Amino acid sequence: MRQPGRGTSWLVGILLVVTLAMSAANLLLPADSPFYVSTYTITLMGKYLCFAMLAMAVDIVWGYCGILSLGHGAFFALGGYGMGMYLMRQIGDRGVYGNPNLPDFMVFLNWQELPWYWFGMDQFWFAIFMALLVPGTLAFVFGWLAFRSRVTGVYFSIMTQALTYALMLAFFRNEMGFGGNNGLTDFKDILGFDLQADATRVALLLVTTFLVVVTFLVSRTIVQSRLGRVIVAVRDAEARTRFLGYRTEHYKVWLFVYSALIAAVAGMLYVPQVGIINPGEFSPLNSIEVVVWVAVGGRGTLYGAIVGALLVNYAKTRFTALMPDAWLFALGALFVIVTVYLPRGLAGLFGRVIELVHRRPGRGKEQTTRDDGLSVAEVGA
Repeated sequence: MRQPGRGTSWLVGILLVVTLAMSAANLLLPADSPFYVSTYTITLMGKYLCFAMLAMAVDIVWGYCGILSLGHGAFFALGGYGMGMYLMRQIGDRGVYGNPNLPDFMVFLNWQELPWYWFGMDQFWFAIFMALLVPGTLAFVFGWLAFRSRVTGVYFSIMTQALTYALMLAFFRNEMGFGGNNGLTDFKDILGFDLQADATRVALLLVTTFLVVVTFLVSRTIVQSRLGRVIVAVRDAEARTRFLGYRTEHYKVWLFVYSALIAAVAGMLYVPQVGIINPGEFSPLNSIEVVVWVAVGGRGTLYGAIVGALLVNYAKTRFTALMPDAWLFALGALFVIVTVYLPRGLAGLFGRVIELVHRRPGRGKEQTTRDDGLSVAEVGA
């Protein structure tokens, strides 16, 4: 625990135990049991875990490479729209207008035929492929142009914010063919399973948990590898790293695309559980909230991003039920408090407590450890 990038497999165990217990309590216990977990709670937990995956996507580029992206909500929403298009095609003639080929919103808008970019979206594998290809390609093109031009810092953050805002305005237009203001909704089933059934909701939660764990383990392996050390070096001394012969823009583009794909997967998992995807998911405010989750949990730790996303979204659910108009003020105050008093987030606070508990007197040469689990000596190497 003194090196947050390592020794955090306890998080995997906690997630698996909690989700398995919740699933069993939902499917096996009667509704009047005090230990029964409602389907609403199952869905809410699934949504939180999708947000946790999105927070990891931001943390791996911001915490480890110093790239503050305020547009990851765009990749999240694009992945969600890919899944939403598949779910809309599965409705068939069960829609309000009974058209087997056109979604209801297209019939309402007097569309005569299905747009070309909807072809093939009735196949699950093709929809998944496109939901990854589109945000991945967008991240590659945007990142290559930005990093090749050595756009960094606040300028890059503003550009990513402009990107997601432009996409939001585009998807609000009815002629785009994505449902306009209302987006895509009224989903019936996925892979032949009823989306309203308790068993399907539990299965979606378990799949989400599994992919969160896989993403965490893969990302942790990356940041602990030699590649991860180069990425941290780019964050701390990009000019020096470039002078040593590394093509830093290649590392940044690769990491940016990887994080975009994680965000897209989170969006794909989010849509069938929430039941809707609309242009509001592109809102720059959503991307800013993700940064707050990571800051609260502790950037550059991965597990801190997960903890921050879960805690802040749970607080949001509780707080908006009591004082819905005051949530944004509470969120802003939380960010200020964390920035001033907990610059390393909850993970940094927890790490300091563990370090004090495990500190052994009479140690030899001390080694300074960073929040990302790499020593100063390792970064210099």
